[in-house]
This record gives sequence, structure tokens and C-alpha cells, in this order.
Amino acid sequence: MTQFADAARAATRALRDLFDPTPLQRNDHLSARYGADIWLKREDLTPVRSYKLRGAFNAMRKVRAADPQQGEFVCASAGNHAQGVAFACRHFAVNGTIFMPVTTPQQKIDKTRTFGADNVEIVLTGDYFDQTLAAAKAFCAERGAHFLSPFDDADVIEGQASVGAELLAQLGAAPDLVILPVGGGGLASGVTGYLREVAPLTEFRFVEPLGGASLSAALRAGQPATLPKVNSFVDGAAVARLGDRTFEALKWVDPAHVLLAPEDRICVTMLEMLNVEGIVLEPAGALSVDVLPVLADQIAGRTVVCVTSGGNFDFERLPEVRERAQRYSGLKKYFILRMPQRPGALREFLMMLGPDDDIARFEYLKKSARNFGSVLIGIETKKATNFDALFANMDAAGFTYRDITSDETLAEFLI
Repeated sequence: MTQFADAARAATRALRDLFDPTPLQRNDHLSARYGADIWLKREDLTPVRSYKLRGAFNAMRKVRAADPQQGEFVCASAGNHAQGVAFACRHFAVNGTIFMPVTTPQQKIDKTRTFGADNVEIVLTGDYFDQTLAAAKAFCAERGAHFLSPFDDADVIEGQASVGAELLAQLGAAPDLVILPVGGGGLASGVTGYLREVAPLTEFRFVEPLGGASLSAALRAGQPATLPKVNSFVDGAAVARLGDRTFEALKWVDPAHVLLAPEDRICVTMLEMLNVEGIVLEPAGALSVDVLPVLADQIAGRTVVCVTSGGNFDFERLPEVRERAQRYSGLKKYFILRMPQRPGALREFLMMLGPDDDIARFEYLKKSARNFGSVLIGIETKKATNFDALFANMDAAGFTYRDITSDETLAEFLI
């Protein structure tokens, strides 16, 4: 047994002071669908509903062991890392200052305050995370506090490795394949670091959100590279730059084994897991399950573990998730119709709709001429192929229209 594996097991034992191992559950629904033995490592069921508590706890434990006088910790986070640090601060009875952007939803602020109680102070500063991070590091240097990185820290990586130690003990044998979400790379670094040493035959696949593919960028560049733009929808994994330590731990990865998950497709997976399995996953927590259809040929007949990394989902976002899922699945479309300004024109259009078609949006944008007006129309249907019939009818009637469902610029302003 190597030094890292020993340290990961020690971290796993220490975590038992906080919570029991998260469940490793065989999922009959997914197993039957893909002809595989599929298990979910339910990190959405930790006390803070994400794996982030593991790394925060372990880092704080190691710092306190090396310097018992260190009683002040600082982090910058708008989500799961903040809650993990807050929980650990209360456990160790130390002071924590958590910097969060001023745009952080109140629900996340309240949960962080609940987990940390009187041991935590929350500072809201900066419109963007980079501003928040800079303020946190300046405060940390001024106070002589210890800064807790969300992923780019050896002790944090060691703590996240406990996920691998638990799943191997629970399964009782090495899985054929483990699917891991990747944001900053802490979880993937820890789990692969442990399993590559104690279960060398296990394979890995990695999943990043399409709008935040920091591992892919780093592997292409041969070093961590900053993405010019990040889609923040998958907030638990939308990281602009992989960490230096996490890149060192993951630079062996075959780029072909890093999969990209479109944000709208993730919404389909989230809804399926909620409606079919009753499992609430945040967007990052659904990444490992989302790529199963892509891997169908590679996983048939094999034992697969998907790490569901978090379940901190604000249900106020559910309408957005449903909307994006419908659009990705082709069940909802938006288009701009040039409506003739004559009696009966609207009725003529309505008669083109099929029995499964519903109008979800109807809004005059402008009347640019006496004879025509531009109308924004949203249509929901039960089968994607229904739109073929609708558009055929519109073409036959001579209606002029433009499908803007996938036009990001127009959709941002009009939908």
C-alpha cells in the first residue's frame, strides 16, 4: 500500500466522526436500460448534500494537527464548498469566514449559515467570483488565517479520495469502470489516485459540462489553461481553469476518455432521475449519469459506478430545467412568425396545430408594416416529429417564419 492510499484510508476513518459512508446503490432502472451492472455512489446524501465536505474536513483536520493554534479558516465559494467548510468549522469549533458573491442566491447563503452556526461569518462581496476570491485571499493574508481551496490542495484531494475508498469497500470488488464528474478536478484526482493504486484494472471516464471543459483544455495545452468563457449553468462544475495540483494528478488521462455533456441534455437527465427514481440531483451531480447513453457500447455487461456528486438543487430552477430539457428533446420550439394582418390569418394558423400541440407563448413583437406583424410563438408538443407536420403546413400556406430555438443570442433576449 502506498503513502497516498494509506492517507486516503486514514481520511476515510476520520470522516466517520461526521457521517457514515454514503450509500452505494445498484440502480435497477439504469442497469436494465444499458444491460450493465450500474451503481450510484450517492454523494448527494452527505450531511451537506455534496462530496465537498470530505475535502474541507480533511484539510482542516490536517492543518489543526500540524498547528493546533490555527483557529481561523477562510474560503471563497458560492455553493457546495462553502457549505462543506461551514460544517467542518462547526465540527472543529473554529472560526470560518466565507466569502460569497453578492449575487449568491439567498437559499445558499442561508444553508451555509445554518451549517456553520456561530462559527461562521459570511461576507458578500464582488459581482463575479474572481472578485470574491481576490477579496478572500487578501483578507486571509491580513489575518494570518488558512485559506481552504475548493480543489487545488493536497489535503482536499486526499479527503475526496475517501469516495474511492468507500465505494471499493462497499462493492467488495474492483468495478470495471468509474465515471467521475470534473470541475476543478479535486474529486477526480482523489478517486483516481486511490483506485489506480489499489484497483489498477479499473477504468475511468470523466465528464465535464460543455460550457466548462477545463480538463479538456488543460490536456490539449499540456498545462492548466484558462477558458475564455464559462457557462455557469452547471455551477458545481463550471470552472474556468483546472488546478495546478489537480492537473499534475490527471495529466495521464486519455483525452478520448473525457466526455462533454451539453447543459440542456443534463436537464433531461435531471428530470428523468427525479421523475423515475425520485433522486434530486444538481446539474453537476447528474453529469456521470448523463453520459451513459454515449457509453452504452462500452459498458454493456460490465460493473459501472457513477458518482452522483451533489444534490443541492434549488427547486425555483425547476421551470428552467424543464424548459431546457423540452427544447433539447425537440418537444418545445420557438419561432418568429410573420403574421399577415388580415381577418382570419390567426385562425388559419391555429388550425394548422395538431391535437398534441399547445401554444406556450404568443407575443406580438412589432408591426413593421400595415400588412404584416412579427409574432414570437412557443409551441409544446408530445412528440418531436409533430413539428415536421406543423412546419409542412406552414410552408404549404405560405407563412414566413424563423425557428429560433437554438439561436443563443435571440433566445437570450426573447425567451
